[in-house]
Amino acid sequence: MRTLVTGGAGRLGRSVVKSLVEAGHDVVSVDRTLAAELDAEQVTADLTDIAIARDVIERYSPDSIVQLAAIAVPFSAPEHQIMSTNVSLAYNVMQAAVDLGVHKVVAASSPTVVGYNAPGGWVPSRLPIDELEPAHPWNAYALSKFFVEGITRMLALKTEDAVRFASFRPCYVIAPEEWAGALTQQGHTVADRLNDPALAAPALFNYLDARDAGRFIIELLAALDDIPNAQTFIVGAADALAREPLSELLPRFHPETASLASELTGTSPAFSIEKAKRIIGWEPAYSWRTELSPLTSLESA
Repeated sequence: MRTLVTGGAGRLGRSVVKSLVEAGHDVVSVDRTLAAELDAEQVTADLTDIAIARDVIERYSPDSIVQLAAIAVPFSAPEHQIMSTNVSLAYNVMQAAVDLGVHKVVAASSPTVVGYNAPGGWVPSRLPIDELEPAHPWNAYALSKFFVEGITRMLALKTEDAVRFASFRPCYVIAPEEWAGALTQQGHTVADRLNDPALAAPALFNYLDARDAGRFIIELLAALDDIPNAQTFIVGAADALAREPLSELLPRFHPETASLASELTGTSPAFSIEKAKRIIGWEPAYSWRTELSPLTSLESA
């Protein structure tokens, strides 16, 4: 299977490309920049231009596309830029895929669509949070990702299921090198996030090893023809990125969740991955408890 990965040079993209190559996919990475030591053909392109998106997809004629390209961090650019960039990237790539006969398309969304940390307050309907949680995006990044999910549903209806779509909400992505002390996307280390719970609290202590995201995409692509079209999946670790139970931590940082947090026992995360387990049989293989370098952890404590 030839798979085209947009955003393949990014933190998540590099691990996804590596996983796909190891699984036997013929992978083409499309990004604005090239990544060192990426074992796949790389193409530089600005996919916010739909003509360029069409040209790249037509040139490589992939069987499937994994749409990861985006401004990946909330508030890392002006709100109008995040909105226009992320929505145009997703729409251009997915519409071109439909027009050019690509059969399978997977697009990255985000858990932020549910609205945690809204300035006016936020209370989930349940814990752990699952895909049935109502969307309440309150910033351009979250809204752009909500639109990504909507685009998959729109195009699935438009093509009468001839093209198979899915979207996924990856939790806070940790690249393999970050377990050894490389800085995360927020500018501090994984150990810092564990040693100072205030750093991980805004994301509700969620996380995902990038390699698990790669495995999820491989299993999702294999299952797309056999599951309902345009599904959305939460993808995260099986535990929380925290040394204390979330039943204690969430009320400390998010007092409005106090009445619900007691449902989270032991090391349980705030986001449920049961749908991915049930529908495609995926489970995460990595945890901070086994991956974090003990020396790195001690140095940051």
